[in-house]
Amino acid sequence: MAEVHDRPPEQFTLKMRRYDPESGGAPYWDEHTVELEPHRSVLEAILQARDRFDGSIGIRCSCRQAICGSCGIRVNGEPALACHTHLDAAKRGADDGVIEIEPMGNMPVIKDLIVDMDAVHWKKIQRVTPWLLAKQPVPEREYIVSKEAMVDVTQTMGCIQCGACVSDCLAMEVDPGFIGPAALAKAYRFVGDPRDDQQFERLNDLAQDPQGIFDCTHCFKCVQACPKDVNPMGQIMRLRRIATNDHHINGKRHEAAFTTLIHDNGLLWEAELLPRSYGGNSWFGKFAPPAGKELLSSLPAILKALVRGKVTPMGALKPHKLPKADLKSVQAIYDKIESRDERYELNLYITGEDEKATPPGDPVAVGVTHEIGGSEPPPVGAEPTDTPTETREPREG
Repeated sequence: MAEVHDRPPEQFTLKMRRYDPESGGAPYWDEHTVELEPHRSVLEAILQARDRFDGSIGIRCSCRQAICGSCGIRVNGEPALACHTHLDAAKRGADDGVIEIEPMGNMPVIKDLIVDMDAVHWKKIQRVTPWLLAKQPVPEREYIVSKEAMVDVTQTMGCIQCGACVSDCLAMEVDPGFIGPAALAKAYRFVGDPRDDQQFERLNDLAQDPQGIFDCTHCFKCVQACPKDVNPMGQIMRLRRIATNDHHINGKRHEAAFTTLIHDNGLLWEAELLPRSYGGNSWFGKFAPPAGKELLSSLPAILKALVRGKVTPMGALKPHKLPKADLKSVQAIYDKIESRDERYELNLYITGEDEKATPPGDPVAVGVTHEIGGSEPPPVGAEPTDTPTETREPREG
């Protein structure tokens, strides 16, 4: 049954960040009051303000159905699709009832709410070779892809290239050269595709690049910003896992040192992390020449941390203490995970329930992915597939 909207029109005040490069002036704030029903979108309010008060207001839009991603902006400081944000919700989120509208961040502003996505977003998408490099020989008819393999990339295929994740990426604020969440999520779309012939080469390229997959600070901002639940940070973490665990590219020793310290102490022992990563995954790692060399090069950063009180000598030299019961709980997690023969990952993008179970190899998608290159997926209902799943048709974003 269609939703009924019977609330009368109300007045909404928009406070827009304006910028006109041709004027030579600095950015400024501009306010307009519009009258619309509360369920109408912020985009409709902006267009009404443009039609009635100031025809020079610049905004990019197209489908008005949260599909094309053109109308990405910031509403009350948070990234959003203007066509998918209701006025009543935006007003509730405003500090003083005035809806604050700005262009997206981390991209140059062309005019008002329009940003130059070619200069940043699309340039970085091109960086990851966003097309399939087919395995040879190419089949005469079509590739047959297993159901779990397609579900594995369905989440990234949901991306509409709106740039919201790029807008709020904290790593890009510090390092504009970082490839970024949107491009790396796109990279996983092909790394996870069994038809692609360059998985190792793609991963090696992104891992060796100092502004690649290991430049992400996993701050979760892109996860919160994405209007389509693509989970860009999750895709970056999956790129890391496949690179380090499956291909032993970069970071393998660091990952092993990190997980061992957590297993043994329950919490990270920062002073041991660097020497174990370079000298060997044991207490004796600090005596290895490569570890000593790395420690010497890190002395300026260590001294700065000591001066600022971020690290104390005793805190660095002694491991953090955790109650024995809590430590055993942490180690029990390790025992459970490491007892599995394969690495399983739950694709949270797939929700709902399958009507019936399908045999392995059937082309219908299910919501649990197993290790790429593995054998059969786990049977329906077996651990860790506790969450029901449903079939969705994969599509390109």
